[in-house]
Amino acid sequence: MHTVIVYESMYGNTREIAEAIADGIHRADPTAAVDCLPVADADAGLTRSADLLVVGGPTHMHGMSSGMSRRMAASAEAKREGHEEAAREARETAGGEGLRTWFRHLSDTEHGTHAAAFDTRGAAASSGGAAPGIARRLEHHHYDVVAEPEGFVVEGIDGPLRTGELDRARAWGAALL
Repeated sequence: MHTVIVYESMYGNTREIAEAIADGIHRADPTAAVDCLPVADADAGLTRSADLLVVGGPTHMHGMSSGMSRRMAASAEAKREGHEEAAREARETAGGEGLRTWFRHLSDTEHGTHAAAFDTRGAAASSGGAAPGIARRLEHHHYDVVAEPEGFVVEGIDGPLRTGELDRARAWGAALL
């Protein structure tokens, strides 16, 4: 089984969740091939080779990020002292292709190709979530979404992840198999 995990991450939280999902898949099936990569590195050939495509991103303004919301997040992070690594990741993400653009170039697949969607989001119910929009886009490209879209909670605007979320992401990843 080949799983490809594609993520967009501004502050590292979504990347950490993606890596934990990959770890959960490996724990459930040590023979599984898993590629976990940022959206900028997710080319069409790699995604087409997947038996399971898992896509995740941060929640911005109640849904999937946009070019504007990524630039705003990078600008805000650049103003914070002592967050150089997060500011670097935010700048790189803001300057690159986000999930919305990536989905425009994603090829349709045959029914029977499995997919799942996740996001990182604030703790308040009013925060919304990017995962439902990601799942809809996967279905639009004929992927069979095999799990309810999942949200993982970030404390504050830029983290850290809520205690226990990495363990929950590992369990969710294992359950996808």
